[in-house]
Amino acid sequence: MSNLGDDLPAELLRELPAGFLWGVSTAAYQIEGSIAADGRSASIWDTFAGTPGRIRGGDTAAVASDHYRRWPQDLRLLQELGVDAYRFSVAWPRVMPDGVGRVNPAGIDFYDRLVDELLAQGTTPVVTLYHWDLPQVLQDRGGWPERATAEAFAEYVAVVAARLGDRVPRWITVSEPMCVSWLGHLTGDMAPGERDLVRAVRAGHHTLLGHGLAVQALRSGAALPPSIGLHHFLSPIEPGSDRDEDVAAARRADGHLNRWWLDPMFGRGYPEDMLRLYGVEPPALPGDADIIAAPVDFLGVAYYYRQLVVADPAGEVPHARQLPVPGAEQTAMGWEVCPDGLERLLTRVWQDYRPASILVAENGSAFPDEVGPDGAVEDHRRAAFVQRHVAACARARAAGVPVDGYFAWSLLDNFEWGEGYSKRFGLVHVDYDTQRRTVKRSGRHYAALIAAHRALDLSAASPPR
Repeated sequence: MSNLGDDLPAELLRELPAGFLWGVSTAAYQIEGSIAADGRSASIWDTFAGTPGRIRGGDTAAVASDHYRRWPQDLRLLQELGVDAYRFSVAWPRVMPDGVGRVNPAGIDFYDRLVDELLAQGTTPVVTLYHWDLPQVLQDRGGWPERATAEAFAEYVAVVAARLGDRVPRWITVSEPMCVSWLGHLTGDMAPGERDLVRAVRAGHHTLLGHGLAVQALRSGAALPPSIGLHHFLSPIEPGSDRDEDVAAARRADGHLNRWWLDPMFGRGYPEDMLRLYGVEPPALPGDADIIAAPVDFLGVAYYYRQLVVADPAGEVPHARQLPVPGAEQTAMGWEVCPDGLERLLTRVWQDYRPASILVAENGSAFPDEVGPDGAVEDHRRAAFVQRHVAACARARAAGVPVDGYFAWSLLDNFEWGEGYSKRFGLVHVDYDTQRRTVKRSGRHYAALIAAHRALDLSAASPPR
């Protein structure tokens, strides 16, 4: 048996089909910098990062990875990695600084050039329309807890679809509604930093509604027939013991993190047990459920770790506390490295919801990188992380799950939200003082993995069972 690595024999890699989409992902706010350039207005993350105590080290994204000015160099990195696709997000405050109405020509032109160059070099653009950078002017009018924000999002999506929809084949409407709603409005860990269950539930509903309205805008406004998905942060949840209260806590935590977001998307409405737990009715109007459940072409999955939980009656909703896993390997974020959790998650999502296709649109790891005397970054642990999670995708595919792509997070080291620049996820190292880019061992390994897959004879490969 010819091995491509300790965990990924060629026979397993062969389970991934010939059209499997190999990609990398980024988010505009984390890489672009130039937060006041060319007519861009402030976003909620600019406000959040500018508030003392919110971001580790007092870091801001004013420069970030300087992608707004260095994008041609970064697109060449995609060629060096050999990926098929690049998932990036469009910054709403760069395109429509007032949130609605006026379109900023310089802002939309930036993404227009980006798409043209991606296509010219043979890389498929995958556009995320919302990755958390709500224009501050809309937050000042109430933000996602208000229905008007979902309607404004649809207007913005229509503008982007009209300009880029003749060339962009794949779209993600919203990235991780859970983070937008629970982390932004319930725990206060992310922008806008609120701690209010009622507003969090309202924000969640309007984020999902915004997704559904965006599907409508893309279907009607994109010249190229669009392939559309919604991207969810998901984790397998397991009880920390067989005690009844811990089993119940795991069920609540699963409802909070997974079912609350997936059930409405797939036409089931909000889970009744979670409605009872929250004691808050989403602000749904007649017809909202159908808009949210509009058929999509794929489900995007962000996976980083599993969760082992126990009951915590004194804690916040969902009254469950995550436990560390004794002896487990952890990333610099304190997250367990658990590739088997990705396989279980993909299998569960397929069994419960039957999406037409699944893209692992985000998966990656932070480790304390060291730059060697020769300038190289030998991040063996990140390289192993990528390989082991690709292997999990292949095992899920072999079991009949329609996993059609894998996107490593992230192309570049970047502004890691509340962690500032203290954590690095990139396949490419960024020296923040000089903005020099260096492909890490993990990036070279990923490129070799992609090349090895392409070299296989997959002409007789069978579809998922």
